[in-house]
Amino acid sequence: MQAIEKPAHCSAGEWALRNQLAHCYHLVDFFGWTETIFNHISARLPGPAHHYLVNPFGLNYTEVTPANLLKVDLEGNKLEESPYDANPAGFALHSAVHGARDDIQCVIHTHTTPVSAIAQKKAGFAHDDFYGAQLYGRVGYHTFEGITLFEDEKSRMIDSLGDKHILVLRNHGVAVGESSIERAFFLLWTVQRAAEIQVAAGAHGGEDNPLPASIAERCANLTAMLIRESGFATKFFDAMVRKLHAERGASW
Repeated sequence: MQAIEKPAHCSAGEWALRNQLAHCYHLVDFFGWTETIFNHISARLPGPAHHYLVNPFGLNYTEVTPANLLKVDLEGNKLEESPYDANPAGFALHSAVHGARDDIQCVIHTHTTPVSAIAQKKAGFAHDDFYGAQLYGRVGYHTFEGITLFEDEKSRMIDSLGDKHILVLRNHGVAVGESSIERAFFLLWTVQRAAEIQVAAGAHGGEDNPLPASIAERCANLTAMLIRESGFATKFFDAMVRKLHAERGASW
C-alpha cells in the first residue's frame, strides 16, 4: 500500500499521534473487538484547547488512516475540512473525559460480548483471576441512561469515573482512558482478558477460588506502576503493531 505523506499544515507531533491512533484502530479490529463501524477511540492533541482526534463515522476500523482522522473540539465541531462526520454518540463520552481529565490522553470505548456480559451483571468485574485482580480499585460504574448523546449526561459520567481509568457503562460496554495511546490499549487488553476469563469461569461448574482483597490490590498497584514507570505498555503496543503488519501487511 502506498505510504501516506504528512500534510504540510500538520506538525510532526500531530502526525506521529495520528499514526499511532490509526494503528490503535487497526489493532482493535485485528483482535476482533470492533462493533462494525460503531464505537470510537480518541486521542487528545497537545495544548490547552482540548482538541482531539477521532474516527470518521461510517468507515471500518481498517479504513482509518492518519490522514482521515477527524480533528474536533469539545463540542464535536470539525476543525478541519473532511467529507466525513464523527459518530454523534461518541461526543458526550469523549468530550466529557477530555474536558475533565488532563491525565487522560486517549479514550477507547468497546462493547465486546464478554465485556457487555460483565456490564449486564450487577456485581460487575470480579477480581479473583489474574487479569481481574489487576482491575481492583480501578473501575467506576455508570448507570445506563440510553445512547450517550446528551450534554446533561456528561457530568454524571465524570462523577461515575471519579479518579479511575476504567468506566463500566452498565448494560452497555466499557470505556478506558490512559495517559497515552499505548497505555490505553494495554489497559483495554487487560479489561478484555478479565471479561473473557470471568465469563468462561461463570459458565464452568465448580466453586471459584477467591483472592483476598489485599492480594488483588497489590496486583493492581503493581500493574499500574509497571505501566506508568516503565516502557511496558509501549513494548506491548509496538509488538502488537509488528504482529499486525506481519500478518496483514502494511496498514497504509
